[in-house]
Amino acid sequence: MNFIKMKSLVKLAQISKKNGQLLQIIRRQISTSKKNQEVCVTNAEINEQEPPKRNWQSYGFETDDETKDLNAMHATGFFSITLCIVGGIFMFAYMPDYNNKNWAERQAFLELRRREDQGLPLIDPNYIQPELMNLPSEEDLDDLEIVI
Repeated sequence: MNFIKMKSLVKLAQISKKNGQLLQIIRRQISTSKKNQEVCVTNAEINEQEPPKRNWQSYGFETDDETKDLNAMHATGFFSITLCIVGGIFMFAYMPDYNNKNWAERQAFLELRRREDQGLPLIDPNYIQPELMNLPSEEDLDDLEIVI
């Protein structure tokens, strides 16, 4: 903690005022020794062998071969994300109207326009002919509560 306080005091001491402006003087430690030109010498033999295997963690596809494991992981990611998700969204977006919902909506608008032009009500109150409906009699409905 004292080292941090001391360092901040040194920083404050390096700020000087010159011509009405604050200037910060940055001092760098430059080594002038010739130690960077020295070479370390050892008696160890240099063997031209393949480098030691680096420590890798399997993605779960192949436990023995790193390249097969990476290839399987990349192939699985490509097929699952690109083909399944993106392809599925593309197919769903451009899928034909197999329930004819758009056709039925267009026909309903055309029918509404035709009825407006002819001066007919938009929905006919006798959509089903009353003679074809079998309704219960008033006697059957006397003791029933009807909620509308």
